[in-house]
Amino acid sequence: MTNAIYLTTTEPFSGKSIFALGLMNMLASKAEKLAYFKPIISGGKKSRDRRLELISKQFNLTQSYEEMYAFTRKNAIKEINKRNEAYLIDSIIEKFNSLKEEADFVVVEGTDFTDVNTNVEFDGNITVAKNLGIPAAIILNGADRTTSEIVDLAMASANSYLTRGVQVLTLIANKVQASKLDEVLRRLRYVLPESILVNVIPSHQQLSNPTMGEIMESLGAKLLFGKEFLTNRVDHSIVGAMQLHNFLDRLDNNTLVVTPGDRGDILVGSLQANISRNFGKVAGVIVSGGMYPESTIVKLIEGLETVVPVLQVEDGTFMVVTKVNQIRARISPNDKDKIALAIRLFDSHVDEKALSERITSFNSTILTPRMFQYQIVRRAKSHKKHIVLPEGNDERILKAADMLLRQEIVDLTILGNQDEIRSAISKLNLSMDLDKVNIVDPASSPNFENYAMTLYELRKNKGLSLATARDLMHDVSYFGTMMVYKGDADGMVSGAIHTTQHTIRPALQFVKTKPGVNTVSSVFFMCLPNRVSVFGDCAVVPNPTSEQLADIAISSAESAQMFGIEPKIAMLSYSSGSSGSGEEVEKVRAATELVKSRRPDLKIEGPIQYDAAVDPIVGKQKLPNSEVAGQASVLIFPDLNTGNNTYKAVQRETGAIAIGPMLQGLNKPVNDLSRGCTVIDIFNTVVITAIQAQES
Repeated sequence: MTNAIYLTTTEPFSGKSIFALGLMNMLASKAEKLAYFKPIISGGKKSRDRRLELISKQFNLTQSYEEMYAFTRKNAIKEINKRNEAYLIDSIIEKFNSLKEEADFVVVEGTDFTDVNTNVEFDGNITVAKNLGIPAAIILNGADRTTSEIVDLAMASANSYLTRGVQVLTLIANKVQASKLDEVLRRLRYVLPESILVNVIPSHQQLSNPTMGEIMESLGAKLLFGKEFLTNRVDHSIVGAMQLHNFLDRLDNNTLVVTPGDRGDILVGSLQANISRNFGKVAGVIVSGGMYPESTIVKLIEGLETVVPVLQVEDGTFMVVTKVNQIRARISPNDKDKIALAIRLFDSHVDEKALSERITSFNSTILTPRMFQYQIVRRAKSHKKHIVLPEGNDERILKAADMLLRQEIVDLTILGNQDEIRSAISKLNLSMDLDKVNIVDPASSPNFENYAMTLYELRKNKGLSLATARDLMHDVSYFGTMMVYKGDADGMVSGAIHTTQHTIRPALQFVKTKPGVNTVSSVFFMCLPNRVSVFGDCAVVPNPTSEQLADIAISSAESAQMFGIEPKIAMLSYSSGSSGSGEEVEKVRAATELVKSRRPDLKIEGPIQYDAAVDPIVGKQKLPNSEVAGQASVLIFPDLNTGNNTYKAVQRETGAIAIGPMLQGLNKPVNDLSRGCTVIDIFNTVVITAIQAQES
């Protein structure tokens, strides 16, 4: 079941308010605590977002206004221009999750499609919905469109979301001509997948046309009379510049009259026509040109029992009419009639029972890279650990350390010469608080002698002398690993400038493997567009035996579970099932059987080819009865050559984020970096090391 939904459109003024009000009203009868969230709002500090104020007031939400959004449009554009899209998405996810934890249901509203390229905004809404992991409700504007145009727009919009991995819960064609309702509904149901609930809402003049209050606000007009009738709807507008008898013939119901301020005859005639049974109702009057009506006219109006709104503006008549024609109707928090009508339209034309069932049955399988990274950072923060970084003389290490400390994810010790590291931090203009980072030079550390003696005691049976132990303790890899062994740090990350062998040798010598684990191996978390897969082993064991492959598979499955990924193991080979033979295939087949006997609780398939493992269609064709084929989340490669090249090929060709390698099987977490690693690679590796430390 989902407890959130993403409301989105393809263009401005599609009528999101109707669906938002109706949906919130429906949910209010089913859930005790509702929340409304708009990741990016149109307003700012001076002008508040209309929809947030409308929904908050109508449903008495307990959220503060600031809790209901993440960024103003202006600030969001700034972050995008600075290439901080990751920060933008992470901040939206964090704010959304905070609401989701407190509320029974969260309605999320997409952007308003104003002041920006429509295609950019459309893609942005898909990206946000995908990273929040919630289904979409797409609201289309059917006004002034033929049935075929509505159908084409619906297909294009739904396909854009579906092909990007966002489930579409419902599609609503809004503002459709009443005569076309049945035809539009029938054709949409025919062309769209059955999984998408289709609803069609007719246009309604009362919601489509602005009120006098909206016109007053849009024009910045001054109210002279008629405050109590600002909710009058405007269906037509005319210019009152002719003689009164000709003017009166042109009045229709709900007409706005625009006239120069010195035309008292038109003003009084309009007010009188409004209370006459022989003329159409006047919605209101705008007096233009900055002229105030004469005192006798004002006195006359003040004596009338019923006076429609009279507004005064500085602009000339022609400019006023032009601006009025550009005003779009909205639903304000105080317009009870429009609110009630919007909810009635929803109740009458949306299948609430079917919508509720789809909400209840929705289960997201999407795990985007940003979602995964957000989750692991949050988890690392939940129980802060102490990580040692031995390579303090590398700029990338210092930049990553700065990010980690500013976000308060871990405590850090950085190894190296204190003066050199402090100088580098200053040179790089990092905002790192030096009081919060422990910089240690192994040679001058008060723990140096104790660490050397410990190493000597652990390795003297292997022929290690105390003098050699002291020499080794000058090596940052040995010193950092000893910090972990002694409990002075919870984990270590190295390898930015050292080889894999140099990094993990000390750990293999005295940190050693967990009970029951015979093989130290590694995994990468491959963050693909719609999922996160675990690849093992791509960094440590060159040519594993069947027994080692089984160890790697079990350790990788446990690593997947540790990070919230359901393990479905694919033991990869160049053939699937029983179709192939040969030494390499038999090795994989034997490893698969070993895993089944040692861990019958794990879902595993092997031997299996990569395409059959990850592609549902190919998997169904090659292994139709498999519970892993086509949906594998843990992919075990037959040797290091295959694994290393595959992860790099997938990373480069798909743009996937590769987090790792993460070593598995050690008693305490020690992780190796690639010498070509980026600052983000280091950041992510420290985060997963901290999570490993929480579990060890």
